[in-house]
Amino acid sequence: MSDRDQTELRTLLVGIDGASWSVLDPLREEGVVPTLGSLFARGAVGDLESQLPPWTPSAWPSLYTGVNPGKHGVFDFLKFDGYDWDLVDRGDVHEYALWELLDQRGLRSVVVNVPVTAPPRPFDGALVPGYIAPEDPTCHPEGTMADLRSDIDDYRVYAPPDVTGDEQIDWYERLTRMRGAAFRRLADEYDPHFGFVQFQQTDTVFHERPTDERAVRTVFSAVDDEIGRILDVCDPDTVIVASDHGIGPYDGPEFRVNSFLRDESYVHTTTGEGGMPSWGEIARDDGESRSMVGRLVRAASKLGVTSQRINRVLSALRLDGYVLDHVSPETVRAAAERVDFAESTAYMRSRTELGVRINKAGREPEGVVPPSEYSSVRDELMDALRAVRTPDGERVFEAVVPSEDVYHGPHVDEAVDIVTVPRAFDVYLSASVREEQFGPPSEPWNHKPTGIVSLTGMGVDADEPIVGAHLFDVAPTVLSALGVPPNERMDGGTLRPMSSVSPAEYAPFTRGRTERAGTDAVEARLSTLGYLEGER
Repeated sequence: MSDRDQTELRTLLVGIDGASWSVLDPLREEGVVPTLGSLFARGAVGDLESQLPPWTPSAWPSLYTGVNPGKHGVFDFLKFDGYDWDLVDRGDVHEYALWELLDQRGLRSVVVNVPVTAPPRPFDGALVPGYIAPEDPTCHPEGTMADLRSDIDDYRVYAPPDVTGDEQIDWYERLTRMRGAAFRRLADEYDPHFGFVQFQQTDTVFHERPTDERAVRTVFSAVDDEIGRILDVCDPDTVIVASDHGIGPYDGPEFRVNSFLRDESYVHTTTGEGGMPSWGEIARDDGESRSMVGRLVRAASKLGVTSQRINRVLSALRLDGYVLDHVSPETVRAAAERVDFAESTAYMRSRTELGVRINKAGREPEGVVPPSEYSSVRDELMDALRAVRTPDGERVFEAVVPSEDVYHGPHVDEAVDIVTVPRAFDVYLSASVREEQFGPPSEPWNHKPTGIVSLTGMGVDADEPIVGAHLFDVAPTVLSALGVPPNERMDGGTLRPMSSVSPAEYAPFTRGRTERAGTDAVEARLSTLGYLEGER
């Protein structure tokens, strides 16, 4: 570090993925998070309502642009082009990020580990991408990653594959420490006016080890310590802490939307080539099984026997463990029942899109629903979904609404046609096709719609409660804290504890040149991210 007494850092935004008061309050009471506890005690705090869908790849772009997905264009982990898909990246976000707006006003920024920021657009400052980026992401400026890996113990975006047990917990902590160290190093070099550091492991630990109290405490203690070190070194005037969504247990069942749509004759399935693969199938395995069971599974698949029926037989024969050890994912892929997009009327493309897409003629490559029948088909389908009940007689959905009731902007037509909101976010929605419509949830903990927000420091009225805060309010609040007008296109406003600056008109966003990852690179990223059916 340099000999400066303090940096120019005026506003620090700390992103904590998946944080909720139900998790933080007990940790605060136990003294696990003293830095965060101090910030919350000295500042204004409140709930932060997330967007729909409340999942990382869409929510963080909404937070850092201040606009809804209908304007910025990212609704999910995946971007669809007809029936083809690709992982989203910064090139799919069609609006200025906070740091790009600040650059237009002559302010410098350092951004570390924020999801969906690769490949970065140029601005005054430095950016190291986070979640969804490849393990060797393009940073801004070029050469930043090489410098970090030289200085910070081989800096990584993700843990090495297949770590388990105590080693997995060690990597949670190591990755968290890397984020704090990277931010401090870049803040020292660039002396930014605005800083944004995001911690992803707070979400990861609840997806992977939700009941492991030691793992949870390790992650949050490391995050709190790194925030404390950043505050000591950078001494920001204002600190904003925000999460993209909440997290919590799912006590209700899993509802397999495409199984319901198949049984209602909206979805047609295939066991051959084509159709939407499951997350588990996307993680490619080049191995080829030569086992007897492998050959039997392949033969059964040619007769249209689904993988679920096969697994039942194998379990009865006590061969399921053998299959797990000796049959490659390629074998299971050949037997898996999946949605046939082109032959279906409507389908759930990805569970984290939180809705159903209609196979509309003139929009989809092989659409089967004429535009003249689109509205009636959608109304009929919404009525059917609203009527679904769990085996216990509870409603599956809290709301089933047209997409235009949720999104607005130039990209609404890229979204699902029907937004399906699970009841109390306690019913786990799945896009997989199984024999039964209901089953146990694939993950015991998952996303909830209410996160957290706090404002501390200069320009903050700590006695003013934060009420009705929304994810879209974070970006305008950051800009007001820096004395910069929010973008008129933003859907949120400055939170009341902060003195607001009137919005201003900014030039229309231009996408510019972006690089798309090739097929091999996408598969490598999916493998690195560890996607399995039921995750995220």
